[in-house]
Parts: sequence; structure tokens; C-alpha cells
Amino acid sequence: MAFGLSIVAMAFVIGNVSGCHINPAVSLGLFLDGRLSAKDLIGYWIAQFVGGIVAAAALMAIIGMCNLGGVVATGLGCNGYDAASTVGLTAIGAVIVEIILTCVFVLSVLGSTADERTAPYAGLIIGLTLAFVHIMGIPLTGTSVNPARSFGPALMMATSGDATALSQVWVFIVTPLVGAACAAGIWAAFKQKTSAAKPAAATNAVADDEASAQA
Repeated sequence: MAFGLSIVAMAFVIGNVSGCHINPAVSLGLFLDGRLSAKDLIGYWIAQFVGGIVAAAALMAIIGMCNLGGVVATGLGCNGYDAASTVGLTAIGAVIVEIILTCVFVLSVLGSTADERTAPYAGLIIGLTLAFVHIMGIPLTGTSVNPARSFGPALMMATSGDATALSQVWVFIVTPLVGAACAAGIWAAFKQKTSAAKPAAATNAVADDEASAQA
């Protein structure tokens, strides 16, 4: 739940400042939907990965100040598959899981922010969706759906002598981006179908009006 509630908070705090772009997959989805320029996408990606590294470094420092045996003992919430997965999920399974979960999450972002009727509640919708995604995915891969969130901890763990997460992090960088692209494609299909339905509805309304007038 912590991931979801954090997104709710950040959406309302910095949503009006930067659009709350803290996930490279979400930014890609918005770029593919035509709501973000290539220049802004690259800028956001750089900031997001830097933020992920800084956050992981801060967490590692805090753990180091505790009597917990260091990050080698506690970990940093890294994502993984095979032995690094709680249920021993294979690499192929991790690819499938992350694509599906990211697609669902990014689709919730695209849908809730596209309509002015749902936009005021978008932060809540997105946060609850992220909480659901984590509940489903944590036992499987640790749930990434955010390449920057995966890369930062993996890099910091590697500096501590455990490079397992870093060797697997490519899955959690590539697959969320693929999932975001899938979400953008699905959303484009939804929009196309909706646009095609509107003229038909308007035509039917005109025909009904004419029939009523003749009657």
C-alpha cells in the first residue's frame, strides 16, 4: 500500500508542477499518446533515473545507520526472478508479469488524466491501481513497473558487492517500457472507437429530431 499512497500524495503535491512524472514507463505512455514532446521525455527520463539512484543511496545510508546487518542482509527492495523471486518465477514469467502489470498501471494513468471529469481524482485512481499492482506483483518479481525504481536499488546493491539485481535489471527496464507501449496502443484503440461512435450518435440524434418534427 505504501507505493500507492505515495503516488496519491505526490500526484496532488507536484501534479500541477511537473505532471508528477516519476516513472519512465508512464512518461513513455504519455509521449506515445502525444501529450509529451521527445525533448521533455528525455529530460524526465534523466531526472527519474537520477532520482532513483539518489533515493536508493539515501535508503542504503539509513539502513547502514541501523543495527540490521547492512543492505546485504536487508536488501533494498530490488526486483528479480529465479532465486531472487519469492516464488522462484522464471525470467520469462517475470517478462510477462511486468508487461501486464505495467500495461494496467499506465492505462489507468492515460484514462484517468484524459477526461476533465476524472482528472481531479486521477491521483487517487492511479494510486489505488499502483497499490493493486504491487499486491499482485510483489511475490512474483518484487513489482517494478518503474525502470528508475528498479535501477537505483540494483546499482546500489552492486556497490555493496551483490550484483545479482544489476545483472537482472534489464528485464525491469525493458518490460515496463514495453507494457507502457501496449497501454498506449490500447488507449489509442479506445479513443478511435469512441471517436467513430460519436458521429454515429450525432446522426441518430438528428434523425430522431427530424422524425419528431415530422410527427
